[in-house]
Order: sequence, then structure tokens, then C-alpha cells
Amino acid sequence: MRLPFRRRHAARSRPMSPISLILTLSSLAVSPAIALSFTPVPGANLDLSQLGRVALAGDFSGISLYQFAEQNEQPFSTNGSESLLARMPNGAFASVVSTDASIQTMCSFTMGDGSMAGVILGGNFTRVGNSQSVAMAMFNPNTSQITPLPGLSGQVNALLCDQDTNSVYVGGNFVGANSTNAIAWVGTQGWTNLPFAGFNGPVTSISKASNGHIIFGGSFTGLGNATAPSTPDGQIINLSTASITSGSSIATQGFSDPKNITCKTDGAGGSGNTWLLQDNTPGFWQATFQFGFQPTKLRLYNTHQDGRGTKQWRFTAMPINGIMNFTYIDPATGQNASCTSECPLSNDSSVKFQDFHFVNVIGMNSFRIDISEFYGQGGGLNGIELFQDNIFAYAINDFNEPTCANLRFGSASTTTGSWAVTPSQSSTSEYLTAKLTSPITESSASIVFTPDLRESGHYSVNLYTPGCLQDDSCDTRGQIRITGQMTANPTEETSVDKTLFQTNNFDKYDQIYFGRIDASSDSFRPQVTMTPLAGQSLTNMTFVAQRVGFSLINSTGGLNGLFEYTPGRAVNISDFTSSAFNRLGATFNTGSAVNALATSGDITFVAGNFTSPTVRNIVAMKVNDAQTEALDGGLNGEVESMFLEGTSLFVGGKFTGTLDNTTQGLDNVAVYDTSKNTWSPLGAGVNGKVLRMVGLTMNISSSTPEVVVSVNGDFDQLQAFGNNSAVSVAGFGIWVPSRGNWMQNVKLPVESIDGILSSSVLNVPGGEPLYAGSLSSSTLGVSGVATVGNALGALPVDIQASTASAGSGGLGKRDIAAPGTALSGVATGIFDTKNGRNNTILGGHFTAKATNGSTIRNLLVLDGSNNNDVTGIGSDISAESTFVALAVQGDVLFAGGNVTGSVNGARVNALITYNLASKSFNTQPPSLSGGNATVSAISVRASTGDVYVGGSFTSAGLLGCPGVCYFSTASSQWIQPGQNLQGTARTLMWATDTLLVAGGNFTVNDTASAFLVQYDTGRQTWDSYPGSNQLPGPVTALTAGTSDGRSIWASGTASNGSAFLMKYDGSAWQSAGQYLESGTVIRGLQVFSLTSSHDSTPTVESNEVLMLTGSIGIPHFGSASAALFNGTAFTPYALTTNSGNTGGTIARIFTEQNNFFSTGGSNLALVFIVLIGLGISLLLMLIIVVVGLLLDRLRKKREGYVPAPTSMYDRGSGITRIPPHELLESLGKGRAPHV
Repeated sequence: MRLPFRRRHAARSRPMSPISLILTLSSLAVSPAIALSFTPVPGANLDLSQLGRVALAGDFSGISLYQFAEQNEQPFSTNGSESLLARMPNGAFASVVSTDASIQTMCSFTMGDGSMAGVILGGNFTRVGNSQSVAMAMFNPNTSQITPLPGLSGQVNALLCDQDTNSVYVGGNFVGANSTNAIAWVGTQGWTNLPFAGFNGPVTSISKASNGHIIFGGSFTGLGNATAPSTPDGQIINLSTASITSGSSIATQGFSDPKNITCKTDGAGGSGNTWLLQDNTPGFWQATFQFGFQPTKLRLYNTHQDGRGTKQWRFTAMPINGIMNFTYIDPATGQNASCTSECPLSNDSSVKFQDFHFVNVIGMNSFRIDISEFYGQGGGLNGIELFQDNIFAYAINDFNEPTCANLRFGSASTTTGSWAVTPSQSSTSEYLTAKLTSPITESSASIVFTPDLRESGHYSVNLYTPGCLQDDSCDTRGQIRITGQMTANPTEETSVDKTLFQTNNFDKYDQIYFGRIDASSDSFRPQVTMTPLAGQSLTNMTFVAQRVGFSLINSTGGLNGLFEYTPGRAVNISDFTSSAFNRLGATFNTGSAVNALATSGDITFVAGNFTSPTVRNIVAMKVNDAQTEALDGGLNGEVESMFLEGTSLFVGGKFTGTLDNTTQGLDNVAVYDTSKNTWSPLGAGVNGKVLRMVGLTMNISSSTPEVVVSVNGDFDQLQAFGNNSAVSVAGFGIWVPSRGNWMQNVKLPVESIDGILSSSVLNVPGGEPLYAGSLSSSTLGVSGVATVGNALGALPVDIQASTASAGSGGLGKRDIAAPGTALSGVATGIFDTKNGRNNTILGGHFTAKATNGSTIRNLLVLDGSNNNDVTGIGSDISAESTFVALAVQGDVLFAGGNVTGSVNGARVNALITYNLASKSFNTQPPSLSGGNATVSAISVRASTGDVYVGGSFTSAGLLGCPGVCYFSTASSQWIQPGQNLQGTARTLMWATDTLLVAGGNFTVNDTASAFLVQYDTGRQTWDSYPGSNQLPGPVTALTAGTSDGRSIWASGTASNGSAFLMKYDGSAWQSAGQYLESGTVIRGLQVFSLTSSHDSTPTVESNEVLMLTGSIGIPHFGSASAALFNGTAFTPYALTTNSGNTGGTIARIFTEQNNFFSTGGSNLALVFIVLIGLGISLLLMLIIVVVGLLLDRLRKKREGYVPAPTSMYDRGSGITRIPPHELLESLGKGRAPHV
């Protein structure tokens, strides 16, 4: 059990030692700047050179190629946890370090000597990375090291890093050292109390004015700190439920039980009321509790039984094993006295009890009273009581004030539902746990906390939540709702209604109320009710309840949400009005709150929820002349957040226009030009409250990043304006100032970002910007289809993002090939280049915009030869249709799926045809019917042009044709291929021109069941595919494993629900040998050639790789929308995101050419080809000449040829002259001249 932290007194929150601080901060100081690094992964090395255009089709709003190990497909967190984020080189966000709750604020801390200490994080977290770190931590961007900054308990809302004073000013709802809600971290000194005791309410914003003064904004009415009630020691610690033990107790019946003296306040002795020690023997009395406490007073009732009594004792606190110091009034002299290890107890029978006050208030969960001296024959006691100032109401009633104390309004709790006690482990006390199952409602379980409040006043009410790591419940913790009424007259103060997360890793508390509370009376009891938040998507929820604390707040008064502090100067609480900011706050109405501050030059902007005679909710203060500017009277609703960029002040909250009506249509977001003093809308605003405005950088139109503004809040639409339609969102939008538009409307190749962005630091010295929040992001924001080449690209089509419901992420996505299955996005596509066309055709279940502005549903044609004209097929086909299979034969498009409609007055079902040349419907083939009446696959036989169709149907028109049927384009009629097949086809593939392979669930010859069959066009019969009985389930995806079709890959879902992947090598089936995670859905397979080889394996050639598309659960990685398999391991290839915080899917990859088994290279210029040819020709000629010479020499040698003499002697002596006429005469004869 962990001891309770302190709400006051310095003993609990000691600052770090100077030496440790110096070592800590020196380790964080910047040497040469080193950017955050991310881990590149090997490239895919796909050879796309022979494929023409390549595209990925699916259901996604963003897509990334897998380039860095930090990438993943996880949706953004919705359980309250966040991360420190940074941009990877490909533009996507990656988590640098995670927290168990929100990071509310950050700042970059450069110390007074110019060294970079780090980036300070503040929030309501209890864990950063793997370290326990409550509310504050420091991050070193050069080493990625996290340094916890212990000493605070609670939540940090605001930070200001100030190099001039070498300080970080911290504001929020917390306690630390002797401060409440405001404190400073100073250079190498650590936590330092400001010259005032903090504030009596939470601080929400801090800014530095142009005069160097620090401005605090929040919900406070004065400087102040937690204080004890006017009647201290009023809360009784329950001893009656503690575990009581003793040492050296007397054996006499009625006096041996140490429990005799608990819950005894009348001082009466005797059997059953007195506890005695053995004769002449020291002993002890000990109490051990299942909760922690901080006692302030001990009351002892001495015994006088048979002349016995305790004379000297000491009090030891555990588990610290510390002997406590006390002050008391000596009953004999009436004087104040103190004691430690030898505390006296009076033997005067007229003294009913003695009170001993603790000098140091510390936490403990057990204590022991050792009796060392005694009166008479031995020591003993008639009673004991323990008191504290802290006011708690515990979930476990045994920890509340004892019923035997007969208190009129003692603390208590009441529960509904099934609760169990959970051991405290590392928490401050045991707590209650309720295990809930869906549907989660507020009536699933509840608990009502009722405190013992004896005086009315200003209180801070805090809910304490045990961490989830100790009971291993982090995965099932959820959200709770807190309600309550704090005043007898509900009109005096706002009632409590708050939602919180219970996903904290370690113990924490949240302030759930700050304001006046009336004391308990016969007619009113303040109460806090805690229930689960209804409607959560959790299947199982762990709901915990521990305690609620009530802290009385002392206040100087005189403030109202604003305070100006001059660093280095003492605070004069009697002269608040000397500050223009303090005077401004004084003009605000009661109950005002300042939510945001921003400084631009000489002007500090103040925004929140306040009203004064001249301004409302936002005002500007000119520091030099202490004058205010009303900004058109302010805004007509609360401002929650501001972000200043240059001369543009972006403002978010709950408003519709300026108070003087000069500017309307602002709708919860606006921008104020500080140079022109004018308001402007952001588009037409959003349809709900904005909670955060945070800056971030993006490459919008060049390689130079520009600042854009993220908008988070309780809205679901970016409202329509100008030529921009309304955009459905999930509480997140990005405004691009340079374009005057939302990023969702700007059709640019930029990142896709969604989630929660709570804070940012754009000016990290020597480093890249850092962000805080919970985001999902992709390299390219594009819906439904993306091109693949040197990089990802977008087609010139406007497909609207699907509107999947939030929270349905994970691997278990819909099977796009399943007949009759509803789905969203682009399910299939083809490039049509026949007869001189340049069409890209997309099918699925989506909405898109045509070039003429009309709406396209589910089937789209992009004509690249006609200025990328985008058209649909009209409104004859039902908008509820889904196309999952496409093929083009001649000029005719065959499109199938779950399709219904009416064409030219004739009903169509499952399949339609459309003439791409005339852009009109043909006479339709007779409709398919029976089964689910859906088409899952279409494949054209190249040699005949016959169109084979597979799916869930039994008839084509009047022709019985179950599962697979083909449409003869020559005779325009349906024909049944073979007579011996029944069942449902899911996928088709031509292995050769005469052999069709079909996957699904079939019966062959009315007897044999098979998941894979083949059709021989020559024999016109179906057979089970060789070895198909080894397949564990229906085959839903096929692809050729070799160019001759003798080898194939097959995948599907086994009978146990797992995905399988197998290869037939021409003689036998082989498993991939690697498992995929549960929930995997394989929607497409394709073998690719590679530009760089890997090790050869029995299933995959060294120059090839298999791509799987769908939702692929890769072991030790998670989900990927496309993965590569090299025969030994799966690696991610493409990752997607989708709207509604769901993971995306890739249905298939489609290409212009199908040359998957030929490796290409770069084409040489014609001149180089000619030169190479000439070179080869010359080389061949040279070889021929050389060979000829060698052969001639060999011939002469065989014929006895002797070389002619070469000396002049030989040449002259052997010559016989031949007359010319004899030589000439011999030319005409058929022989050689005679020599």
C-alpha cells in the first residue's frame, strides 16, 4: 500500500536536491543539435516497370507506404491516453513517448545560460513512457530521454518557459511544496514556491506580457492555499474496522482483548471496556488499516483499573517506522508541552482523556503504541481515538467514520450493482471494483459519496482513482460520469456534471468541483454520485471507486480570474488594484473564468467566459498605457482556446458572432487580425463547440512547411460555404490560412490527419516541432484509390470518405468478397485501354462528384483521353448497390456485385453491362437470381471473349446455372459451363486458356464437396482441384504462382475462423509456414517480380514476392492493409487510415498490364541500340576473319605446304624464267600454269 500524498504541508513534497537537479539538467543540456531519429525499413523493391499504371483500391481516407519501423495502422486512442508526437520524414506522425492521460500543455525550456534543458510536458498523466511521472515531465529531443519532475499531485493546465527568469511557470489544479495551483520550476533549483501561496482555484493559462510580467488566468478569486477547517481535527479515523493486535496482554478474561478500547468515548473501565498489560511487563497496542491516513490528533483514555495505568508511552508510525513528536497540554500545570519517545499520560482519575497533537502530519497505514512505564502493577488503556483534518468519503464504508461514534452526519457511501473489494497493492487504500458488461448504462452500477462537512465554505472537491496497472485492468477501464449538488439552493452554484477517464496507470486525482459547498444539515447533504458513462463501446468495463476528498480553501480575495505577477518582487495583497490586469478581472461578473491568454507585441489578449460592462468573453489589454480594447464588444459566447500566429489570432469556443453584431457567421471558430483589428470567419465555422486551437506545420504547396491550425471539439461537421460542401468529421479539422479553406476541402497531395491534437511546440531550438495528442495519420490523404509508382499519388477523382462509425477499428473488417456483404469504399478497379480508350473504372460502394458537378454512386469512369472527365452510369442502378467485380470485353463493361436496378425498363440483378464507347447501357443480359443473387468475380476467356461470372446465384434468366455461368458475347446468351457443379463461387482465375479455377464452396457431381474446383473447357466438366481436400476452408482469393498457371496461391478462412494461405506447386499443396494474427481477412493476392532478390524458398522464388491485400494481421506488428510475403516472413507494404477512427483496408491492387512474371529494366535510347548492334557486327566479322585464317593455315599444313625461301641466295638460284606468251597461254586452259 502506498501512503497518501499530502494536500498541504511541505513535508510531503520535497524538492529535488541541488546535486541531483544539476546532474539531471546537465544531462538534458543541448550540445550539437541532433534531430529525432526514426528507423528506416528495407524497400519493397517491386518491379513495376512492365505493369503500366498501378493502383490500390480499398476503403480508406489516407494511405502510406511502410517506410519506417515506427509506422502502424492503429486508430487514435479514445481512452484518454495521449502521446508526445513527431513527424517522420514521410510526413506521418509517430509516437515518441506515450502517456496514460492527456498532455495539456508544453513549452521549450531554454535556461538563463542559453542551454536547452528540454521540452516540458504538463497534463493529468501519471505515466510517461515507462516511468511514473505525475503531471509534469521533461523530454530531451536530442536523446529522447524522459525525466520525471516529481513533486506535484494533480493536473497541470498551463506552462510558460521563461529564459529571462530561468523559470518554468506552472499552473493547474495541483498541490506541490507549499503551493496550490501555481508554482515555478527554477533552473537547477527545481520546484520553488512563488512569493504567494498559489491560488484558491485552478489556473488554466499563463502568458508573459510585454513588460516582462507574468499573467495568470483561471477560475480563482484570490491568492490562497488549502487550509484546515476552522474546527480542526474534525474527522474521526475509523479504528473499529482496523486489525488490532497487542503484545504482553494480560490473561484475565474481559481485559485481554485489545479491541476493548476502540469505539469507547465515555472513559468507563471494567471488563470489556479496558485493555490491560501483564503485571510488571511493558507491551504494545497496534492497529493496521487497509487505507492510508494523515492523523493530526491522538486521544488517549487512561485506565485506573485496580490502580493500574499507563505512565509513559511512544507512538510509532508505520510503514516508515518513525517515532512521532507531539504537543499537548500538561493537565497538572496547564502548560504546553511536547514529547517524542517518552510521552507521559496522567494518572489523575478526574482527567477523562488527554489530547496529543502531531507535530508532523505524515501518511501512515499502521501505528503502534509502546507502553514502557506504568502505574501500579501494569499498564493499560480505557480508550483511544484518532483524528484528522482531511475530509474524505470512502467507497468502502469500513473506512468512513465509525458508526459507533454516533456522529450526526458522518461520512458514508451507498452503492448499487455488484461490487467487490480490491486490494490496495500500490494504492493508498483498498477500493471497490464493479465488472460490467455491455451494454454499459448509468444503471449498470453506481456509488454515492456523502462527506461529513461541518462548515460551509469554498472547497476543492477531488476524485481519487487508483491506477490500472496494479490490478491489470488498463484494457477494460473506461469513462465515468460524476454528478452532484453542492448547495442547498441549486441556483447559488453550478451543479457537478463531469466525465472522466479511469485509464490512469498510477493513482491520480481529478478536481471535479471548485466552489461553495453548504455544510451538512437535516435538510441538505452534499453528495457526489459516480456512474459509468452510458454508451461506451467497451465489451467489458472495469469500474473502480476509491474516495472523494473535500479541501477547504483559504483565500485573500480581491481577484477574479486574472493576476499579474512581477518576477522578483514581493506580492502586496492589499494593493491588487495597482495592476491593470487585476483591475480588469475585477470588472468581470461573479463566477467568471479566464480560459486562454495570448500576447502579441504590447497587447495581451484575455479570453474565457466572462462579462463586464464593456466586454464579453474576449478583450485586449494594452500594457504600455493600461487600456483595454473591446474587440467589437467581444464574442457572444465562451472562448475556450486561442492560437496566435503572426498577426492572426485564431479563436475557438461556443459563439456565433461578435457582441455588437458587426461580424456574424463565426460559428465557434474565428480569426482576429491584430494589425487590421477585424474579425473573419473560418469558412462557415463548425457545428459544435471548439475546445482546442493548436498550430502545426504542413507542406501545403511547396517544400517549405507553413503553419496551419488544427481545430478540436464537440462537432461533427465543417459547415458548407461558397462552393464547398459540408464535410462530415469526428471533431477534428485543419484550417489552411494560405488557402482560406479547410484542408479537407483543399484537393492537394498532403497528409491525412485525424484525432486529437492538444498541444504543440513549433520552435524547438535546433530541432523539429513536437506535438501532443492522439492522432492517426497517413502520408497521403486520398479516399478509396491511390496510384503507386515512385511515390503514392492520387487519381483526379473526388471520392467522398466513407462514414464508418468510430471505435470499430481492429483487424476484424468486413470481407469485401462476401456475397451480399455491405461495405464502403472502392472494391475494385480496372484500366481500360481497348480500342484507343484511356479509362480508369472504379467500382464499390461510394459517393463521388462528377466533372459536371453531379453525384456519382458506386461506379465511376475516369476518361484520361478527355481531360480526365469523370462520369457515372446514371441513376438507373440503386444507390444501395455495391460493385465488387469488373471486366471489359470489347467496348462492353461487365460490372457485378450486390446490384439492383432497372435499365431501359428491365429489371437487373447482380450484373450489368455498359457500353464504354457510346457511354450508355446495352441490352442487358437476363438477370441472375437465386441464392443471394450476387456476383463476386468476373473473368474473361481471352481466346473466345466469353465472360465467366461467379457468385451466389442459381439461375441466369431461365437457365439453371448455379455458382458459375458464362455469357457468350458472340451469341449474347448465358451458357452453363458443365453440368456437374453446385455451390457459391467467390473467386475465378484462368490458369490457362482452357482451364478455369474457381474458389468458394462447391459440390461436384452432387457428391464431392470442394473449396477449389477447375473447369476444363475442352471436356466441359468440373473437377475438384488436385489436393483441394487439404484446404481448410473456402477459397476467397487466388493468383497464379507461375506464368504457366501450373502453380497457384490460394487463401481464405478456415473453419476455426483463422486465415489460411497455401500454394500448389504443380504436384502438392504447401502451407505458407507463417501464421497471421486472428481477425486477418485476405481480400486479394498477387505475385510481383523484384528488382532485388532475396533468399530463395520452397514457396517463393528469389526474384518474386507475394502481396496480400485486405486487413492483414502481421505477428509482432499488427494490422497492415497490404503485406508482402517472401516465403519466410510477412512484412507490411501499405498502411491505411479511415474516417471515423477506423482502420482502412485495401481490397485489391490493379494494373494496366499483367506482366507480373517478367522482370523489366530501363529502355535504352535508339542511338545506343544501333551502336551496340554495330559493335556486335564488327566483333562477329573479326571472329570470322580470324577463324578463316586459322582454317586456311591448317589446310595448307595438311597438304604439305612448305614456305617459300626468303633469302636472296635461294630466291636467285632457283628461278627459271618463263616467257610471257607461255604464261598468257595457260590462262585459257583449265589447269594451272606449269612452272
